[in-house]
Amino acid sequence: MITHPGRGCRQFWLHPVAGAELRRRRPGVTMAPVSTDSGTSMEQLTTLYINKERHKFSAAHYTIFSAVERERLHGHNYSVSARIVAPMGHNGFAADYNVYKSRLATLCAELDEYMLLAGDSPYQQVEEEGDCYRVRFADQQMLFLRSDTIVLPIRNATVEEFSRYLLQRLLQLSGDDDLREIELCVASGPGQKGCASWVADRRQQP
Repeated sequence: MITHPGRGCRQFWLHPVAGAELRRRRPGVTMAPVSTDSGTSMEQLTTLYINKERHKFSAAHYTIFSAVERERLHGHNYSVSARIVAPMGHNGFAADYNVYKSRLATLCAELDEYMLLAGDSPYQQVEEEGDCYRVRFADQQMLFLRSDTIVLPIRNATVEEFSRYLLQRLLQLSGDDDLREIELCVASGPGQKGCASWVADRRQQP
C-alpha cells in the first residue's frame, strides 16, 4: 500500500505484479522475493558498497617480473574497498556497514607502514637472520629489518595478490556472517586496482 500526502490522505494498493517489478528496479537490490507457481519465493539480495577514505595503508614493495627481473624498491598509498552481497532481512536490513568498515580498517592497519615481501614467490628466498630478513633474488641479496617487514603468504607483491590476501583475512573475520558474495579491491593509485572475489557455496547452506 502506498500513501500520498496532499489534500486529504489518498491510499491505494500496489498490484502484486507491478510491486514486484518496482522492487526489481530498486538500486542495490539484485533479486526480489517474487512468488512462483510452486508457491516458493526467490531470495532477495542486497549489495553494499564500502569505499571510505580511511581504508588505506602505506607500504613499500617491489614486483617480481621473472627470475632475473624485478622493480626497484618503492612504495604506494594503497586504498581498499569492498562489495558485499547479503540477504535482505525482514526489517529491510541486510548487514551492518559499521561492522565491515571496522574490519577493513583493522586489515589496513595490519599492513600500514611496512615493507611487504612475497613469501611464496618461486623466484626469491626469504630467511630469518637475527633481527633481519635476508632475501635472495637472482644474484642479489637484501636485508630488511624484521620489525619493519611483513612476509605475506602471496606469490608476488601486487595489487592482485594483496586483494586475494585481504579477502581471505576478511572471510576469516566474517566466518559466522550470512553472506553470499564478497569482492575486495586494492588500488595502488587512481584508476588502477586489483580485485578478488568470493561466492558462497549454496549447497552448504540450509
